[in-house]
Amino acid sequence: MTSTSISNPNSTYIDCNCFAIRQAARYVSQLYERHLSEAGLTAAQFTIVAAIGRRPGVQMADLADAMVMDRTTLVRALKPLQRDGIVDAAPESSSTRAHGLRLSAAGKETLARAALHWRAAQAEFEQKFGQERARELRKSLFALTTTD
Repeated sequence: MTSTSISNPNSTYIDCNCFAIRQAARYVSQLYERHLSEAGLTAAQFTIVAAIGRRPGVQMADLADAMVMDRTTLVRALKPLQRDGIVDAAPESSSTRAHGLRLSAAGKETLARAALHWRAAQAEFEQKFGQERARELRKSLFALTTTD
């Protein structure tokens, strides 16, 4: 066992990977929320809107898998976006119950406006953390979510 193992009697929550990742996620989320709120979106909503914008017609199950979210969480997150006319859900064909997600015209405008604020958040984060370190962090985090 390593010295950071939780079974080590000298370990503390500071040695916990989950604690460190969640703390960092809250910090980064707050930074992005500050910027994206000017476009009327939360950071979570922006990621959903951007993902739908990249894959028009994507089905909920596929989007949930791609975002590493359970489907019920995605459905709850989509409700305000649908209510506000940003995202539309329509049956893909008459022979299936699957619904494809698309951005409405207002959704495309919202995404374009929010992207400007997202770029400002990206720039602030990279200025504070370092552009190369940020790239390596993204690479490591994406590797984490693609391993089974």
